[in-house]
Amino acid sequence: MCGIVGAVSNQNIVPILVQGLARLEYRGYDSCGVAVYANGLQRARSTARVSELMDQITTTHLQGSTGIAHTRWATHGAPAVHNAHPHFSHGPGTDAYDKPGRVALVHNGIIENHDDLRAALQAKGYVFQSQTDTEVIAHLIDSLYDGDLFEAVKAALGSLRGAYAIAVFCKDEPHRLIGARAGSPLILGVGADGAHYLASDAMALAGVTDQIVYLEEGDVADIQLGKYWLVDKAFKPLTATQRPVKTVHAHSGAAELGPYRHYMQKEIFEQPRAIADTLQGVDSIMPELFDGAQVSAARVFKDIDSVLILACGTSYYSGCTAKYWLESIAKIPTQVEVASEYRYRDSVPNPRTLVVTITQSGETADTLAALRHAQGLGMTHTLTICNVATSAMVRECELAYITRAGVEIGVASTKAFTAQLAGLFLLTLALAQSRGLLSDAEEARHIKAMRHLPAALQSVLALEPQVIAWSQDFAAKENALFLGRGLHYPIALEGALKLKEISYIHAEAYPAGELKHGPLALVTSAMPVVTVAPNDALLEKLKSNMHEVRARGGVLYVLADADSHIESGDGLHVIRMPENYGELSPMLHVVPLQLLAYHTACARGTDVDKPRNLAKSVTVE
Repeated sequence: MCGIVGAVSNQNIVPILVQGLARLEYRGYDSCGVAVYANGLQRARSTARVSELMDQITTTHLQGSTGIAHTRWATHGAPAVHNAHPHFSHGPGTDAYDKPGRVALVHNGIIENHDDLRAALQAKGYVFQSQTDTEVIAHLIDSLYDGDLFEAVKAALGSLRGAYAIAVFCKDEPHRLIGARAGSPLILGVGADGAHYLASDAMALAGVTDQIVYLEEGDVADIQLGKYWLVDKAFKPLTATQRPVKTVHAHSGAAELGPYRHYMQKEIFEQPRAIADTLQGVDSIMPELFDGAQVSAARVFKDIDSVLILACGTSYYSGCTAKYWLESIAKIPTQVEVASEYRYRDSVPNPRTLVVTITQSGETADTLAALRHAQGLGMTHTLTICNVATSAMVRECELAYITRAGVEIGVASTKAFTAQLAGLFLLTLALAQSRGLLSDAEEARHIKAMRHLPAALQSVLALEPQVIAWSQDFAAKENALFLGRGLHYPIALEGALKLKEISYIHAEAYPAGELKHGPLALVTSAMPVVTVAPNDALLEKLKSNMHEVRARGGVLYVLADADSHIESGDGLHVIRMPENYGELSPMLHVVPLQLLAYHTACARGTDVDKPRNLAKSVTVE
């Protein structure tokens, strides 16, 4: 979602700010901008890409040694230049269209009481240029400013309700930058030669500094040339021990496209490596794989009698898949909840539940809030499957398994999903072992199967030419139906999500047994029906469902195992998977669905990596 970069230096920092924005493009945005101190406040903003913003900056020779930059994903107000960040304050008596005020600000998050604050500020004479909630913060800080920007920000934060990460500077204190966070991530970068930085993601500072301080909930940072101070939510000074500087290698090379046409294509083909890295060093199944910094997983696993999985989007579907594994292999009752729903409903807490969160970024606002809600209900045994070791989610959970998918740039998740499944399968085996349900022979069989996954994935990726042929049919359609049964129903859901995300084709997924309970009414020759058909105990039932589709003139596109005896024919298109993968089959069957969505989107000419209206990291509710 929205990205922040800020800097205080003794040199022109505009190139660093714009470079940082370019590295945050993967998060998704619809406008961008830069503001600096240059004998007053100066800025450039655009509703195009960061490259167009750079053209503006080159033309206007925008330079400055203190500045902030932002990529915005619209929440309040349409994607338009006047709504783009950074925002300037416009105090009483100021001509809002000719003379900027004294405060410049960027903001990630949502301010829930912005309407009340706007009305109060307008009554004081403040002029609003935008429809955003962000501009309210700039005016509020300006209204409280009395020569000390830190004190003005401190006073303003007490009036804000909602989530935010902000970076703000004032023309009256041109070498000072204040940052604050509550519910949205923010980091501080310690640079050389007295330069210091703020950013929403360490990736933004790759190549600039690898010395990072992670701000915690409620922290405020006061950054100046050669020095910085941090205070907590009670405005109590923090020591270097409490907020240590960590060396973080955010590899900018991961964001390079290489020989691929899009990042999504690159990331689909990186899955064998991502799985190999995620499973690296796993030679035996043991609870210690999930140990936290100070908590033993073995102790926690012995103290639980159920599992609650909290996640959103693609991560939710990985959790739905894991439910089948956990209940069939580990024999532990498992519930999967959409995080944004769980936190707002009455539920029955069980202190012996293991709360498992799944998130690629570790900063997903709804999942973090759901975790905190569960903890508030007394469910303190928590574990996260996460791709970012330094994220808020990892810090707030007792236990963790860090997937090693690497940076995922494309908005539609691919390699992060399969890496999550790998982590969840390991969790299933570890819980089964702790419950006395995993024999040595079974452990050896599962480890052998997991070691084979990278090679198996390579074999599936070799099916790409056949998937491209399917995509030519799908590109002309506006609707599609996906079917799966049992363990593969969540994979059908994920396939439908991928198709709708990047090709804008309306797609739905159902358990195949539900066809006759409603969705069969939609089936015509214009509605392609994708069927995930592994050779498992439900295959014969699934074949009956396929006959129901063909009897109504529907056209089937079937992902079948080599030994499933489903043959291509009129209205029936079959791609055969190279082998039967047993319990791990979902990790392989999802790959052709990813490729189908990708090549269909390419055929339709959509923006594959940055689909409309969507963002990569959803850090607002």
